[in-house]
Amino acid sequence: MNRQMLNKINKRLEAWMPFITPASVAAGLILSKRIAGFDDWVPWMFAFITFAGSLNLNFKDLKQTIRHPLPILIFMLLLHAVMPLFAWGTGHLFFSGDPMILTGLVLLFCIPTGVISLMWVTIYNGNAALTLTMILLDTLLSPLLVPLTLSALIGAKVEMDIYGMMSGLFWMVVLPSLAGMILNQWSRGALKRNWGPRFAPVSKLLLGAVVAINSAVIAPYFTEFSFRLIWIGAVCMFVVITGYLAGYAAARMFRWDRETAIAMTFNCGMRNISAGAVLAIQYFPAPVALPIMVAMLFQQMTASTFAHILFRERKTIGAKGMETSKQPGLPG
Repeated sequence: MNRQMLNKINKRLEAWMPFITPASVAAGLILSKRIAGFDDWVPWMFAFITFAGSLNLNFKDLKQTIRHPLPILIFMLLLHAVMPLFAWGTGHLFFSGDPMILTGLVLLFCIPTGVISLMWVTIYNGNAALTLTMILLDTLLSPLLVPLTLSALIGAKVEMDIYGMMSGLFWMVVLPSLAGMILNQWSRGALKRNWGPRFAPVSKLLLGAVVAINSAVIAPYFTEFSFRLIWIGAVCMFVVITGYLAGYAAARMFRWDRETAIAMTFNCGMRNISAGAVLAIQYFPAPVALPIMVAMLFQQMTASTFAHILFRERKTIGAKGMETSKQPGLPG
């Protein structure tokens, strides 16, 4: 299959992303008895997804972006202090009697930013170098930040395998990311040019498989708590929306340019939710995964909605009757 055809398939899959994840959840629930046994494959599939996404990373972009660290510092503060605390407070308000759901909600907002946020940032011409740096730093720090935040906010309420969680994050996220970045740097971008188009569509299909298998594992809890899932989903969506608004508000407050505003919005709003699902299923009691699996249903749709509202081009008629493009509501 030639590169042009692969790029065409990948673009089509990108357009379908808001629907692939919910469809994968539904498939997992329907086929739960047949595919739940493949859960041992999930960490390996996710490691490949992370590796393929990390072929965009290189040390040059990292070095250039770190010279202007304020957006990264604000991003880390929002992602790993403000939002986990907000999720914890919201969880106590609505699920104070259910430590499993509370833990799942906090875990959802402790996990690192999603690699797939790069896709949305690229589509809307945001600051890709800043996004890649955010993803890389957040990924490398995740084995420390995720267990530390959970221990501080949840404590002894739910049994946690801290060492297992750190080990899982290292093998699934950190090591594949470093391998992808180092190989991309060593090959001077050749690996990305030659294999990136092959890996990209495969990664998106594997992401669907990961979501389906994780959904199959916790399928009994979906059916048992079917009425409550609507309420869990509503609370999760409220906190997710707050993440997008927090990133956008920070860009407005510091009067950063449009490209930085796009990077902040998507990286503060999106999470590596598949990694969170793997962690929840591998190292926690099964009900902890419920908020994360429910959030999978609308993460891509929420990203698409905010992209359309905040960053789409609006056509206006100029003084001479010519169409011009204007970006709505941007800092500066």
